Amino acid sequence: MSETIKTIPGALRCWSASWPEYAPTDVTPAELLPAALAQQVPGWAEAAATPTDVTDWPERQARALISFQVDEHGWPMHPQGRTGRAGRNLGLWGENQAADPIVVAGYGQERRVLLITRSDIEQEAIPGGMVDAHLGETAPAALVRELQEETGVDLRDHTPVILGRDVVDDWRASDHAWVSSTSALYQLPTTVTAIGADDALDANWYEFGSIEQLTAEIEAAGRTLYAAHIPLLTRALDHLAHN
Repeated sequence: MSETIKTIPGALRCWSASWPEYAPTDVTPAELLPAALAQQVPGWAEAAATPTDVTDWPERQARALISFQVDEHGWPMHPQGRTGRAGRNLGLWGENQAADPIVVAGYGQERRVLLITRSDIEQEAIPGGMVDAHLGETAPAALVRELQEETGVDLRDHTPVILGRDVVDDWRASDHAWVSSTSALYQLPTTVTAIGADDALDANWYEFGSIEQLTAEIEAAGRTLYAAHIPLLTRALDHLAHN
C-alpha cells in the first residue's frame, strides 16, 4: 500500500476533501470478485461481495481497534483517508484485526529480535497474522497462536506488554478494507529455537540494538525488512530503552 499512497496528494488524502475525479485502482483478487463468491467463499474471507451486503456495521465500529466512519452509502472509510486502492484484498470489509508479537531475547549488545520471512512478499517481518474474530478469538490469544504457528515458539505462559494498537500500512489495504494491529512485546532471557512454518518461509534471530543495525544485518543477508513493521519495531526499541 505504501507505494500507492505516495501518489495521493496530501491535501486530497482526507475524505472531506473534494476530489470528483478520484479513481482508485481495484485490487480485489479473482477469488473475492462477486461472481467467484457466489460460487465459493474462501475460508479466510466473508461472503459479502460489497460493503452493502454487510449488515452489522454499528457492531464492527463499536469493536474496532481504531475508530472509523461509514460514508453515505454505508461503506466503511479507511481511517487514514484515501489510499488509491478500491475493492477488497482482505478477509473482511472495514477493519481486519491482526496481532503482531515482537519477541526479544537477551539484553544490551546481546539483544535479538525474532523475525520471519513472509511467504506472500518474501520479506523479513514480525511473526503474526489475523485475529479469528468469527471464532471469538481475542488479540491476546491470536498473539500466542500466530507465533506458535509461524515459528514453533510457545509463549502461552508469558505475559506480554501491549505496545499499541495501530492501523498498519499493509500492502493489501484499500479505501474500504484495512488492517489494524495489536502489537505486543515478549521479553526472553535468551534465544530459543525457532523454525519457519505455516505462512513463514523461515524464522531467524537478528541483532536488535537499533533499526539501522537491524536493517543492515537483514540486508547483509540479502533480504529486506518489511517497511510496514518498522514503526512497530521502533516502538519496541523505545520501550526497551526506557524500561
